[in-house]
Amino acid sequence: EENAARLRDRLKGLTFDFVLSSPLQRAFRTCELAGFGSRAETDSDLVEWDYGSYEGKTTAEIRRERPGWELFRDGCPHGETLADVSARADRVIARLRSRGRTSLVFSSGHILRVLTTRWCGLEPSLGQFLILDTATLSILGYNHTLDEPIIRLWNSA
Repeated sequence: EENAARLRDRLKGLTFDFVLSSPLQRAFRTCELAGFGSRAETDSDLVEWDYGSYEGKTTAEIRRERPGWELFRDGCPHGETLADVSARADRVIARLRSRGRTSLVFSSGHILRVLTTRWCGLEPSLGQFLILDTATLSILGYNHTLDEPIIRLWNSA
């Protein structure tokens, strides 16, 4: 919560045409602490990856049962596939691009890693190479034109 509250100072004075948040408690609480809770629309496409049978387990616990397991490659039994998460990310991106020039999004790490790859037109599996810590700031944007999506800032605490 302290990290989330620090976002308020970092975002102070910036204006956003559109604020979206996952409806999940942790993401929406971060949104509130950052000062945008009253403006945010919740979007179920921003919920974290459904880990199915692996919900609540650490990577180490899963790898004891399934050596070499990787979320972005192997997914989760009885949960979402990477294609499922990617489709949700693509819907969020379409919504963001249709709503305004500057948007602010609050969600969870894995879905945001997939969303970032899709923003850049990359394969969603490349999200495995993007670490994302809690309550950090990342900025997606464009280089010269709307046809050149880029990562302007990543995982800044």
